[in-house]
Amino acid sequence: MGFYIYILADMRRGRTYIGVTNNLVRRVYEHRESLAEGYTKANSIKRLVYFEEFGEISMAIQRETSLKRWYRSWKIELIEKSNPDWRDLWDEIVK
Repeated sequence: MGFYIYILADMRRGRTYIGVTNNLVRRVYEHRESLAEGYTKANSIKRLVYFEEFGEISMAIQRETSLKRWYRSWKIELIEKSNPDWRDLWDEIVK
């Protein structure tokens, strides 16, 4: 089983949310269906634009904490290196 950090967005270069989970498909589904209360539901943030997998939860939490401290421009650059069009990666993770 893996652990994931993920970034959701409402649109290209829009609002973002960074989270950590042990089940990426389930967690993104919860955000997409507005089952997760809070910031993402209130701001309609549903598009998976970036994720990384880790073997240990401690590493995933460390990365999440680090990313949350980054400047916004750094986060945008990170996303655009692997997903320049800010495509929704949902279809890629449910295959």
